[in-house]
Amino acid sequence: MTVEANNPAAVSIMPERSLLGPVLEWLARRAEPVAISLGAILIGLALFSLFIMAVGKSPVVLFQLMYTGGFGSWFSVQNSLSRSAPLLLTALCVALPARLGLTIIGGEGAVVLGGVAAAAIALPFVGILPAFLVLILMAAAAMVAGGVWIGFAGFLRHYRGVNETISSLLLAYIAIALMNQFVEGPLRDPASLNKPSTTPLPADYMLGKIPGMDVHWGLAIGIVACIISWVLIEVTSYGFAARIAGGNVRAAQIQGLPVGRLIVGFTAIAGSFAGLAGMIEVAAVQGSANASLAAGYGYTGILVAFLARHNPLAIIPVAILLGGIDASGGLIQRRMGLPDATVLVLQGTLFVVILFCETFYGRFKIFNPDLWKRPNL
Repeated sequence: MTVEANNPAAVSIMPERSLLGPVLEWLARRAEPVAISLGAILIGLALFSLFIMAVGKSPVVLFQLMYTGGFGSWFSVQNSLSRSAPLLLTALCVALPARLGLTIIGGEGAVVLGGVAAAAIALPFVGILPAFLVLILMAAAAMVAGGVWIGFAGFLRHYRGVNETISSLLLAYIAIALMNQFVEGPLRDPASLNKPSTTPLPADYMLGKIPGMDVHWGLAIGIVACIISWVLIEVTSYGFAARIAGGNVRAAQIQGLPVGRLIVGFTAIAGSFAGLAGMIEVAAVQGSANASLAAGYGYTGILVAFLARHNPLAIIPVAILLGGIDASGGLIQRRMGLPDATVLVLQGTLFVVILFCETFYGRFKIFNPDLWKRPNL
């Protein structure tokens, strides 16, 4: 007779103890990306501190100002949230194709073309259609423009064997050139003398602000897009097929999965989100399409996506963090006499460290799920 049979109390606690192993296994598997990402941020901040000391400034003062400018007051928080809105969408432009093993870094092109397309389709209907219909048309045009642009990089990757990283980056430069051509040419407002732009949208056709906050609705749109993307990847069969293709293209083809359609489809969806970010910049911030659309949101979105490990839900807090860092740039420039490019140096340092820390995945035994599969747990 076993000990458990002689001791009913031991039998009663066995189910609870049997759950401990799977729980620890689940925690170990999900703690690794969080721990390594946080470690990468700390290492990046330490290296950036050395840079700040090298130029004769105090890193302690810098980080204090960074916190104050990004999250030190309700005004700062709202400013950070507004700046994080386009980052949510441009990060998805990187994260979604990454599930297929693709590295898309040309989201900036989809942003600027989305903004131009939104402004171009809005102008003929201003004063004719209600504001909400015009905004819907702007969003649709921006998403189509961005989706076609990045989807073309996916098409080149699968059907012509062109590296998607290079093609998307080159397409971004072409998109910026096209934006300048349209804004300074056929779409230019004759009244915009110093800074060429399209005709400004009337105030009642602008994207409004969230009630009770000085933050435009682009933030809510970005959060909803992240949630939808997570559902697409983790819940739907389409997302499951994409993850299979991303893990092993050959195996996916043997199973009969439409790898080509998956690649083009996911890159097009990713580009449509970046295009939507351009529409939000026009309808909520700039009021028109101009050179300010090329503000670097597409490139910052790369950093956000890598920090979030291409998890759409993790993109939300990471984008808010990067938005706060970006919002503090002006305060750092005024108080410390540093150029506004200082924030870009920090972002570049973080990105390099994150890429370096990718090599540490799977090297720490404590994060090995098999370690926690002991029978006595």
